[in-house]
Amino acid sequence: MANRSTVDAVPGAEGGKSGKPKQIAQAMRELIIATGLDEGDLLGTEADLLEKFGVSRPSLREALRILEADGLISVVRGALGGVIVHRPDQRMTARAAALVLQSRSVPLADVFDASVVIEPAAARMVASSRSHRRAAAQLRESVIQQKRTVNDALACTNAIIKFHSDIVALSGNQTLQLICEMLNEVIVRAVADVQQRTREQPVAARRRITRDHEALCDLIEAGDGEGAQAHWNAHMAGLRRALLGERGSSVVDLNHHL
Repeated sequence: MANRSTVDAVPGAEGGKSGKPKQIAQAMRELIIATGLDEGDLLGTEADLLEKFGVSRPSLREALRILEADGLISVVRGALGGVIVHRPDQRMTARAAALVLQSRSVPLADVFDASVVIEPAAARMVASSRSHRRAAAQLRESVIQQKRTVNDALACTNAIIKFHSDIVALSGNQTLQLICEMLNEVIVRAVADVQQRTREQPVAARRRITRDHEALCDLIEAGDGEGAQAHWNAHMAGLRRALLGERGSSVVDLNHHL
């Protein structure tokens, strides 16, 4: 983390004083990645960046507008201001994905079906890994939390959601994790009445979900990759019906991500 200090190295701004804004923006993206700048760090003041990149003020400002539109920076005016870095998160990714999905008239069921493919495959990867016993122990912590909060619909649901996220995270595949975060963000924001449904859900339903989770932990602990995948396939099919209901044919709507 750069701790809100400016960086010293610039990975080759292209084009010098005649550089195009898009080229400058790309050089800044590379700078953010190469230097490990984190959320809230200072990329530099306008004067710093003019000197580092050797470009005109209009070109720099247009490049900054491009990065602001991407959600990668914000420009703070004033004596203590500067260009502040924002790390991409799943909401930003989901918004971009929602725009594409809406333009293609993709239904919510299609988005959820992608999760149905990914999560069982991730469960198999976890169960087949060398660290499957340690992974099972970690997942059991989430199951314990579900049991403790089973009478609190919102708290229990949060523990359930974490269990799903942990399965993909424990697979060790960063790409799958990013895709699932994006898919879950699209689904949760699109189905506006999910939270209300959760509050109305019988305690018995949450207990059934927890039992399913516990069974997956057993399969992972046993190193049964095939069994873990089959079990999670069945679980996700039931979850699809409960979560989407009649909303499955609805098209993804960008307005849910603004």
